[in-house]
Amino acid sequence: MKVALFIPCYVDQFYPQVGIATLELLTKLGVEVTYPLQQTCCGQPMANSGFAHLTPNCDSLFIKNFSDFDYIVCPSGSCTLHIKEHLHDEIRPDEALSIRKKIYELTEFLTDILKVKNLTASFPHKVGLHQSCHGQRGLHLSQMTELTAPPFSKPERLLRMVDGLQLIELDRKDECCGFGGTFCVTEEAVSVKMGKDRITDHTKHEAEFITGGDMSCLMHLEGILRRQHSHVRVKHIAEILNAQ
Repeated sequence: MKVALFIPCYVDQFYPQVGIATLELLTKLGVEVTYPLQQTCCGQPMANSGFAHLTPNCDSLFIKNFSDFDYIVCPSGSCTLHIKEHLHDEIRPDEALSIRKKIYELTEFLTDILKVKNLTASFPHKVGLHQSCHGQRGLHLSQMTELTAPPFSKPERLLRMVDGLQLIELDRKDECCGFGGTFCVTEEAVSVKMGKDRITDHTKHEAEFITGGDMSCLMHLEGILRRQHSHVRVKHIAEILNAQ
């Protein structure tokens, strides 16, 4: 199968190790991955700010870069969900629809397409899992605790395959961290308070690391941790699943 790697802007600019870990992990699992070199922003920041009418060029470029692949894999729930729900093109509507159906967040791809049963990874630390809103409520990567339904979590299932990793229990495992894209700019005080609450939940249960599928949320939490002079670190789930 032909698989393309879609790397979000903030990962490319601030956390390139996440993109590298994603590529290495997929390669280790036998996937031949292509990285389209002309890829740029998917248009999510503009759309989230109320300027979706400014994203047609982003949409057309995304289609041009990724239409020839069987699957598109992205280490970000928010960017994946944006493409799934908002990619449109008046000239090539069928190609846009096709891409919306074949783009997958990383843990979703590993679980639903590759059907990974075991991993050769080791990470002997206490880890707290932050289940980001886009992934949980948009992509349904895990069950929402307010629903009377059987619990599941694709990221958690994968983390439990990692040797030595101790996944801690949280009091409020699916609570928002407060990042919310532009929300953290327009409502800074509320955003920070929400982030502090999430960190307290992790530190209370002695987490050494906080992981998740969205580096944007982890970046928000990392900033608060640094200001608190905390020893707790953040690490994208791709880095942990690829750890040796």
